[in-house]
Amino acid sequence: MKPKVLIIDDEKSIRDIFTLLLEEKGYAVEAAETGKAGIARARAFRPDAVLLDMNLPDISGMEAIPRVKEAGPGAEIVIITAFGTIRNAVEATKLGAYAYLEKPVDNEELLLTLGRLVEVKALAREVETLRSELKERYAFSNIIGTGARMNSVFQTMARIARVDGTVLITGESGTGKELVAKAIHYEGPRKRYPFVVVNCGAVPRELIESEFFGHAKGAFTDAKEEKTGKFEMAHTGTIFLDEVGELSAEAQVKLLRALGEREIVKVGGTKTIPVDVRVIAATNKDLERAVREGTFREDLYWRLAVLSLHLPPLRERREDIPLLCDHFIRKYRDELDKDIRGFTPAALELMAVYPWPGNIRELESVIYEAMVLSDAAEIEAAVMPSRLRRGKKEAADGTTTEKTLGEVVADVSGRAERRMIEKALEATGGNRTRAAVLLGISRKTLFNKMRELGIDRFS
Repeated sequence: MKPKVLIIDDEKSIRDIFTLLLEEKGYAVEAAETGKAGIARARAFRPDAVLLDMNLPDISGMEAIPRVKEAGPGAEIVIITAFGTIRNAVEATKLGAYAYLEKPVDNEELLLTLGRLVEVKALAREVETLRSELKERYAFSNIIGTGARMNSVFQTMARIARVDGTVLITGESGTGKELVAKAIHYEGPRKRYPFVVVNCGAVPRELIESEFFGHAKGAFTDAKEEKTGKFEMAHTGTIFLDEVGELSAEAQVKLLRALGEREIVKVGGTKTIPVDVRVIAATNKDLERAVREGTFREDLYWRLAVLSLHLPPLRERREDIPLLCDHFIRKYRDELDKDIRGFTPAALELMAVYPWPGNIRELESVIYEAMVLSDAAEIEAAVMPSRLRRGKKEAADGTTTEKTLGEVVADVSGRAERRMIEKALEATGGNRTRAAVLLGISRKTLFNKMRELGIDRFS
């Protein structure tokens, strides 16, 4: 589409010259000889740029600027006048003019001004399109889950996104911590600004300070150029510190100082640089335990855990597996050029009993592999990885796959919760309100726990 220029000038010769010049350069051009006629044309034509004479026969150029911008939203005003003064230039700029040219206008200067204007507007549209796509991609609705555990996560995410505090996201590897961090950013007050990721576990210990804060030229042997650090890149936006539990003791001190003072100094530099960032950190470690063991600073932990969010492992939200399967099938169907519609009941059963130590990341990998190997419209159990079939056999034999201490504790805790709730309900004849009082929890919490643990015989 051609960029559009509207000329508002009472001199016919100027309108004709500009029209010829700009049309030859690929612009779509319309013209008006009065301010009011120009306002009407702006409303219908929706120009990208308006060449506006300051001295019109009906209204002044100063009066026309806001009215033209209102009639043609997004139009940039280039003032053209034979009476150029610094005062007029300042006033026109305050009213929203993009540029100010004096008559007689140099053609090259006019073309250069319009070229810059069109380029900036195109870039702005591109940025806005990208921002909209990112917001859509990382909307809460794109995080799959309908069970009680994920509903609770969504409610917490919504509350956290509305404010600007530091967030600590915990959860096992593969539970989607970065996806959740992006969703919080793109639903929050800083959504129009950068989201910058630092994988704290992937950066060598000796380079983490440079990664965070940048370095000055010559700061160390390989510092041939000045480097901008991730905190400075994220200024006004969000910095996501993934696997923050992997930071060394020295790096923890540096990070704590940056969070407390909201300013940084490049490695080898002397200048203090203020940074305005929202910090979202994530870890698969038990940081409270790390604090007790002395491997993670307690003061840094409390700086990070202003707002906390825990993502449950997939084995604790098995009701979401069919939805996730459908999501990943749709994601890879076109890429693999396969008309796969779902899984057979036997294949779904394999996934239902498997413990998913790699969580959603492992599930996605399993589905991709099964889609590659399958030639049927429904994926069968035979093409599923052998570890899933072993898991089903062990479940049928009454044996279990090897579990971590955390998994064992979670299993024992879940069974204990179930017994306590069932006993309270039996003692109160199934009266949930009285049972909640006995348990010392709210009636709503009791309802959620019953749904989560599948307790339905008191319904």
